[in-house]
Amino acid sequence: MAGEIEYKSVSDALVILGAAGIVIPAFNRFRITPIIGFILVGILVGPAGLGSLVDRAPWLQYVTITDAEAIKPFADFGIILLLFSIGLELSFKRLWMMRKLVFGVGAAELLIAGFIIGTALYLMGQPWAGAMGLGLALALSSTALVLPMAGTSSPVGRAALAMLLFEDMAIVPIIFILGALAPYAESEGLEGLATTLWEGALVIIVMLVLGRFLLPRLFAQAARTKSPELFLAASLLVVIASALATAAVGLSPIVGALLAGLIIAETDYHGEVESIIEPFKGLALGIFLITVGMSVDLKVIAQNWVSLTLAVVGVVVVKTLVTGLLLRFSGAGKGTSAEAGLLMSSPSETTLIVLASASAAGLIGASTAQFWQIVTAIGLTITPLLARVGHDVARWLDMKSNEQTAGINDVEDAHRTVIFGFGRVGMLVADMLKEHGQPYIAIDSDIDTIATARRNGYHAGYGDISRPGMVDRLKLGHARALVITMDEPVLAAQIVKRVRGWVPDLPIISRARDSDHAAELYRMGVSVAVPETLESSLQLSEALLVDLGIAMGPVIASVHEKRDEFRRKIMEEGGLTEKPSLKSHHDSDLKPKGG
Repeated sequence: MAGEIEYKSVSDALVILGAAGIVIPAFNRFRITPIIGFILVGILVGPAGLGSLVDRAPWLQYVTITDAEAIKPFADFGIILLLFSIGLELSFKRLWMMRKLVFGVGAAELLIAGFIIGTALYLMGQPWAGAMGLGLALALSSTALVLPMAGTSSPVGRAALAMLLFEDMAIVPIIFILGALAPYAESEGLEGLATTLWEGALVIIVMLVLGRFLLPRLFAQAARTKSPELFLAASLLVVIASALATAAVGLSPIVGALLAGLIIAETDYHGEVESIIEPFKGLALGIFLITVGMSVDLKVIAQNWVSLTLAVVGVVVVKTLVTGLLLRFSGAGKGTSAEAGLLMSSPSETTLIVLASASAAGLIGASTAQFWQIVTAIGLTITPLLARVGHDVARWLDMKSNEQTAGINDVEDAHRTVIFGFGRVGMLVADMLKEHGQPYIAIDSDIDTIATARRNGYHAGYGDISRPGMVDRLKLGHARALVITMDEPVLAAQIVKRVRGWVPDLPIISRARDSDHAAELYRMGVSVAVPETLESSLQLSEALLVDLGIAMGPVIASVHEKRDEFRRKIMEEGGLTEKPSLKSHHDSDLKPKGG
């Protein structure tokens, strides 16, 4: 028996590792999220897929997983590691700043969506206690799927994180309330809830106090050994101990994992911990996604496809509308509200836990629980597709509202700087202009870049500057300056030549890839060309000299002298003997050599 168990465990591990080795590269190649791939693998190799044919074809046992429960602990560990890594990206200060979103929009989304879904089920004949339990269960959204796709720094990611944080905190109270609503339940449910809450609060306080004093010392000792293995062991010890501590008093293990991440995020070791945990988190999360796929039985779906489709669509529509409208009322943009609404619209892996609790409490029948478990599995499977649709809908709304192109024409044509290209360089230029109260308009041909920039408060517009008509619309003759930041040497030179022919006295400052490109831009008529290699070398030199103890004043002076020296050489290579004469300068006119 031991040999059989060991063999089956190794076989399951080979299937999982093989899936990871095939799914991740293949789906990345086609720029599709691997989340879909792992779920599809689960459907294929699970008990309802090829696993159901093992009796007819015994060789399939080598490429299938017939016992989903055997790998469930690893899937649960993946969710714990995910919440831990999310905690590492956060801080208590950031959470405090998000408190209105967490306890405002997050609470409203869960309660309103749960009430609407529950009311609909009650009107369809479900007892009111079971209907409300189902409503709350289906109103939950998947932390394990949503946050890896949305992140935590974008407007959509911040909104999703706030709502998911509240849902994760609400899981335990929901489960105890369902116990209190159970038929013939006395006060045990409410008493259990009160006990769990005060014990949980005590454990969290102890974790905060001990973590603040012990964790820096623990990781300092691990760092002194310079042993990655010991650092990894210390990290996993903290994660597992924190999860077990909260689970021991009835709270969800993911609460402990999140709290552990938050505590470590306040130390100097959070970057190293995050990099060490990352590979394990990805693989464990992949196992979780495989278990989700394994819970999807295509035969059952085919037999009940009408009712299942209506149920999935109903849940998605209700949650999309509730989430989107709440975010819109809280001040979010149309695109952000729509994208977050669709992203959060499917049920959660924790929905399965709440469904099991409602069934155990006798609030819903076994067949009802099984039906909604299938709905949940389908919802989790289509979450990446909903995210893609949400992204496209957000982009369409932004374009339809004309926010992208409005900025090109609605600003006064005079007294503004025009920025071509809005990547990292263009964004930094815009930040500096905004810092000094200078109006600007940024133009980029990537609609996603512009949509994100608009949501983040930048004055940006969509446009393809390779088309002459687009440049004409900007009325550069009235602009104060033109800044070219895109990393396209040929297009940059063409734009400089074209604009200089139309507007001889416009200051044109352009990013250059190297000194040769800078010389080419000077030949085309640029005012100032800034080679990336030159500026990075000067910044490195400045930092080095200051760290060596040389006074800042002489260092800055020497850097300016060296920059002017290189610029003179580049201008000579570009065929200029003197600096260009522009309306913002008082130098002599442009004089090409031999003129």
